[in-house]
Amino acid sequence: MSLNKAEAGPDSFGARGELSVGQTSYEIHRLDRIEGSGRLPYSLKVMLENLVRNEDGRMVTAAQIEALRDWQPQSERNPEVQFTPARVLMQDFTGVPCVVDLVAMRDAITELGGEPSTINPQIPAELVIDHSVIADSFASPDSFGINAQLEFERNQERYQLLRWGQQSFDDFLVVPPDTGICHQVNLEYLSRVVFTREGAGKRQAYPDTLVGTDSHTPMVNGLGVLGWGVGGIEAEAAMLGQPMSMLIPQVVGIRLSGELREGTTATDLVLTVAELLRGLGVVGKFVEFFGPGVANVPLATRATIGNMSPEYGSTATMFPVDAETLDYLRLTGREDHQIELVEAYAREQGLWHDPDHVPDFTRVVDLDLATVEPSISGPRRPEDRIPLGDAPRTVLGLLAGEYEKSDSDEGGVDDTSADSFPASDPVSPGAKPGRDAPPRHLSEEQLTANEKLGWPSEPTEVVIDGTEAIVDHGDVVIAAITSCTNTSNPSVMLGAALLAKKAVERGLRTRPWVKTTLAPGSRVVTDYFERSGLTPYLEELGFHLVGYGCTTCIGNSGPLIPEVSAAVNDKDLNVSSVLSGNRNFEGRIHPEVKMNFLASPPLVIAYALAGSLHTDLLTEPLGRNEDGEDVYLRDIWPSSAEIKEAVEANVEATMFTEGYSDVYAGDDNWRGMHIHEGDVYDWDDSSTYIQRPPYFDGMEAEPAPIRDIAGARVLAKLGDSVTTDHISPAGAIKRDSPAGKYLIDQGVDPKDFNSYGSRRGNHHVMIRGTFANIRLRNELVPGVEGGVTKHWTSGDEMSIFDAAMAYQDEDVPLVIIAGADYGSGSSRDWAAKGTTLLGVRAVLAVSYERIHRSNLIGMGVLPLQFPDGQDAESLGLTGDEVYSVTGLEGADGVPDEVTVTVEKDGQSREFSATVRIDTPAEEAYYVNGGILPYVVRQLLRA
Repeated sequence: MSLNKAEAGPDSFGARGELSVGQTSYEIHRLDRIEGSGRLPYSLKVMLENLVRNEDGRMVTAAQIEALRDWQPQSERNPEVQFTPARVLMQDFTGVPCVVDLVAMRDAITELGGEPSTINPQIPAELVIDHSVIADSFASPDSFGINAQLEFERNQERYQLLRWGQQSFDDFLVVPPDTGICHQVNLEYLSRVVFTREGAGKRQAYPDTLVGTDSHTPMVNGLGVLGWGVGGIEAEAAMLGQPMSMLIPQVVGIRLSGELREGTTATDLVLTVAELLRGLGVVGKFVEFFGPGVANVPLATRATIGNMSPEYGSTATMFPVDAETLDYLRLTGREDHQIELVEAYAREQGLWHDPDHVPDFTRVVDLDLATVEPSISGPRRPEDRIPLGDAPRTVLGLLAGEYEKSDSDEGGVDDTSADSFPASDPVSPGAKPGRDAPPRHLSEEQLTANEKLGWPSEPTEVVIDGTEAIVDHGDVVIAAITSCTNTSNPSVMLGAALLAKKAVERGLRTRPWVKTTLAPGSRVVTDYFERSGLTPYLEELGFHLVGYGCTTCIGNSGPLIPEVSAAVNDKDLNVSSVLSGNRNFEGRIHPEVKMNFLASPPLVIAYALAGSLHTDLLTEPLGRNEDGEDVYLRDIWPSSAEIKEAVEANVEATMFTEGYSDVYAGDDNWRGMHIHEGDVYDWDDSSTYIQRPPYFDGMEAEPAPIRDIAGARVLAKLGDSVTTDHISPAGAIKRDSPAGKYLIDQGVDPKDFNSYGSRRGNHHVMIRGTFANIRLRNELVPGVEGGVTKHWTSGDEMSIFDAAMAYQDEDVPLVIIAGADYGSGSSRDWAAKGTTLLGVRAVLAVSYERIHRSNLIGMGVLPLQFPDGQDAESLGLTGDEVYSVTGLEGADGVPDEVTVTVEKDGQSREFSATVRIDTPAEEAYYVNGGILPYVVRQLLRA
């Protein structure tokens, strides 16, 4: 069942050996026994060891090992291999449905006469609750407690399930809410770098690897741990001991040299890397750093770079193990023996970084760290880096473009962009009457540009806590030190705190229209803030602790200041957020904020002081003190020496060992929940967050024979590049949507709808949001956007959910017709789960994104592909026909091709379609109706 089995598999290359560390001996699988492996990049060496150790002659074969050994760096398509991670990491949004499925599997195996306790993760699974806290309260000493209480009240039903899972499942651990962000907890505590586990009667040592149900899992790549983000279905498969099918990737090498200049931060480096790699095109590739400059990159900065992998598109972004890795393990309180094991293993296996060695890379790119400059990025994409001095000019250009598109703009400005203004003469809108801001002296050219832009002649005056102010286009209304990317990097966090101290001492205060929040990645951050004595200065500027979680970066920003919100909506102002996060996609941060900029924590505070993106932080004052003196960013920016001194004086190993000593205990709310005993979960039928899914309804011990599909109707006919974002429910739940109506029927007030993400454990909500994206274009209803279709039986247009339910009542199976690259984008489990629960039996597409195709199979949906060169248009398919698929019944296994028969107006025609079930594992899943029934049946036979 599990690949971590007691019996040793084949050893085709004679790789088994031993490694002694102190008094302990470990079995290892030696890479030097694989001839030619020394040329491979670090990341592929880790994958090679994984194949060698898990070779079983069936799922993982000698041929796969040879394929990886003989990897061709420039090949566009290398062979497919089966990768078996050492563990799985989850956060609560994506982890809850995984736990729901495991719980339902226990019900299923019980009903079939099996033992429920046999359903357990087959490899360690660790879940960190970090996605649910919202920054409702801010700028108050009570904010953390208020937000934590609100989080618990909103999510108690979900948390009860997770608590039950923690006590009932083996190898499943839950880090309670208000502890830290999953990627930071992973970096500081969970990661082993070298994993140890009993196998074949011996203690084995092997590289720590993982998959995570969050795209920013590669943060741990900075520690030398290979891992990446996957969807829930892949994570469940891995938890249940199933290997993951993947193509051997190309690997891009980034050779680092030099070191960062004074005044630049880890954030500036990562924004530079994001811009560089997005330009190179590394989607689906591994990226690996090497060379002499690696030693000048602190571990926390390496993790910052790895964290942003999804933003520039790479699967993983690796830093090899070196002395800096060991120092970080010591700093974070890892045991001495574990650190000795990491060093001994890495050196023995050729996994220790050699700055002079250049592996065979697909491509090598040089980056001199000295070329990095202070930057922000935005307003909508992380890779759109802006040199800090160019920010005002760029923002004015962005606003010009906004006004050009505005229906209310009469005349507009032709050809106005950021490049219309000289870099040496940044444009700023100037101080408005009554605004607490330093005066700006504008050139005639700048004044003319402002006039052309139609700059509001009547400023939007507001009174906030008794202070008169003006809110305008380009103002900063959210300044958030948030997200996993930066908020546990001591250099940037203590740098921000030192900047706050200097700002307070110089008499500066945060602008009244700015919502300020501090959400560190782990409790250790607040420990070293307290130890350094810097907390009062942060709080003086309104950066009180609001929670330990993602908050603003995932849209949990909470409401704007009420007076600001009213001004933004009344005047349709284009305002900004500045956050130390990793994503700034349009509409993600806050629905009332159109422009969002990523910046380092010190710059977040600087913009909170300036209050506007129009301020040139390099040349203009942030504000005036009580004596009327201008204070500039250069006056309060801490030096590298000051930051280093603060880090060395205030960050030590005992903080980590003490902070994580009771990491699984939780607060009184967590410990005080009533959790029933037993191996089977007690479902609450009245819960609107957690419901038993129907995947196992009517399941028998043996799978039924595969049946042909007869009399199917088309639920949706879609074009090219339909992504999982179009298919999977996400974001806010609208009152008049099928999901909203369901919740209202259950007695939920619309203000308590929460989000689709928080309700992933309730399939009733999720299937109502499947194919409901407001930008979906279903060709069955031309000219209409959103989750609408035509119900062919009645001829009526209705929601896709309502039509699917009508077809189920009529016992009519469904198909989806799609174009090329169906299911591209992020891997989202509900894109496949929702599809199958709507009654879709097959998808017929021109081509598929690999992971979504695999997920469809994992949920029992048949992926069919049009003949080469054909599509719906060339075959004259309009979607109003009746479809049948034959050739499945009576076949020896799953056939390579089937016949699709299309009937309309008494006429029928046929064409062949390719069955895109490509591996033996996929075939086994489909025959069993999906991966979950497959695993249950395997355990029944064991």
